[in-house]
This record gives sequence, C-alpha cells and structure tokens, in this order.
Amino acid sequence: MKIAVVGSTNIDMVAYAQVLPEAGQTLKGDNFSLGFGGKGANQAVMAARFGAAVYMVNSIGEDVFGDTTLANFAAENVNVEFVSRVSGPSGVAPIWVAADGSNRIIVVPGANGKMTVDQVETAISKIPDLKVVLGQFEIPQNVTAAAFQAARARGAITIFNPAPFEPISDQLRLNCDWIIPNESEFAGLHPAGKLPTTDNEIMELGQILNTNLCVTLGAAGVALLSKGAAVIRIAAPVVKPVDTTGAGDAFVGAFAFGLMQDLPAELAAKMGTTAASLSVTRLGTQASYPTKLEAAEIFSTVSTRS
Repeated sequence: MKIAVVGSTNIDMVAYAQVLPEAGQTLKGDNFSLGFGGKGANQAVMAARFGAAVYMVNSIGEDVFGDTTLANFAAENVNVEFVSRVSGPSGVAPIWVAADGSNRIIVVPGANGKMTVDQVETAISKIPDLKVVLGQFEIPQNVTAAAFQAARARGAITIFNPAPFEPISDQLRLNCDWIIPNESEFAGLHPAGKLPTTDNEIMELGQILNTNLCVTLGAAGVALLSKGAAVIRIAAPVVKPVDTTGAGDAFVGAFAFGLMQDLPAELAAKMGTTAASLSVTRLGTQASYPTKLEAAEIFSTVSTRS
C-alpha cells in the first residue's frame, strides 16, 4: 500500500539563540543550520523512515534548492515521479529557535504556491494501491481539496494537518477523514475560538467539523476523537526539548503509517507521540527524526500492544 503526500517542500534556514530578538533588535546567535523541511516533505520523510512506500506530490523551483531537495528525497526513498520543476525559487523557511526549544517560523512558499489542481488529480489517479493521502496548508487550499476529493473517490484515507493555520473551506473539510490540529489551530477551527482544554470542547469541534480529530498538545500528548466514541488522552514520553521544529510533522507521518498498517487509531497516535517526542530532543527538522532503525523499534513496540 502507498502513501501520497500532497504538500510543500522547503529549505529550512535555522538560527539558534538564547533569546529571540524583538522588533528592531539585533542579537548574536549560537548556531545555524541549513536543512530540509516543508510540512509535506517532513511528513513524507517520517512515513518513509517507518517503511512506507511514499509518493511526494509537489512543485520545486529551478534552483539549487530544488536540486538538493530531489537528492534528499532519493536518499530518503521518497518517490518523486509527481514532483514538478517550475520557474522561480523553491520554498524556504527562515526559523528562529530559542534556548527552551520554542520557535518562530516564516514560510515563503515559492514554487509550492504554483501547484495546480490538474497536477494533483493526475498524481492521485495514477499512484497504484493508494491507501493514505496527507495534506497541509502550505500549498493552495483548492489544490489540496481537489486531491482529497480524488483520494476519497479511490477509497483512500485522507489526513489533513491545518498548518500554518487559515480558515478551512467546506470543500476540503468535507473530504477529510482525519484532521490533526495543534492547540492554536484547534482554536482557529472552533467557531468560538475555544482551546482544547476539556473533552467536551474536543467533542464539540468534532461534531462541528463532522470528522475524526487528533489534537496534538505538545508535552501533554494527544487527544484522540474517533466519530461516535469518547475522547482518548494519550500521554507523551517525558523528555527535555531542545528544538520543537517539525515535531508535529513527525507525529503526522508516524500516525499515517500506523493507519496504513491498519493499526487502531489509538496505537497509531502512540507511534506518533513517541516519534515526535524523540525528535524534540535533537536539533533540526528532518535531521531530528527517528532513524529507520529507531522507527522500526517504535513500530515493533507499539504494534505488539494491538
């Protein structure tokens, strides 16, 4: 079975500092790294490290960042048959990371913004044995909606990560099997701006969206709501974070792999929390993710509980 990720690729330019600057302020940093990111690419790489056959559906620029992105996908065993080259720059993401691991990110979409409905509909129709399709908000929303509609027509599971947040269209929402927001994205999705502080609030949003919900809560773990069931709280391993960049994407990629393997959603979410918790103990985005060996150990440990 295959996973398709219809989403973004970016080059992450990460600056680390003890304290992040305020407006008009200049501070010296501690370190800098150049790495591979983009929410779509991150989720694709995480799923591939767990052993999934992953297709990336994306557009990259005709620049050196596009070249290195393709090389990275090849190294990570991510299929790039449906990655197109377009004029202009590839996507980039300047990132600031503070000493406590918190971050601030500006995403510049570049080529990601040039993805088209025809491009993704063709890809979804051609990928064989398609089981799961992932999407996010870093590409045009109508493109993701078209991909999800085509995926649903094929019987694939659709998983949407509403980040960076923007209002979700009915066309997209109605074709989501799972929506995976963090706390701030949850508040954005809720008509009253409520945070997921209680099970009732989570159930309320699940009913409003008419979908399954998996709310990531950082160090507090995950709140899982399947349609017609009660909220399940899943604790995260206790770790000392050094860089939280990309942790949500690590969760989504692992969760998608778990569903592809027909694990119950609760166990898929446990895989996700374990992968994400490990990632925050290391610097970088994809560089911080569990290795193939670590991912295999996570899957073996969690799947034996089924």
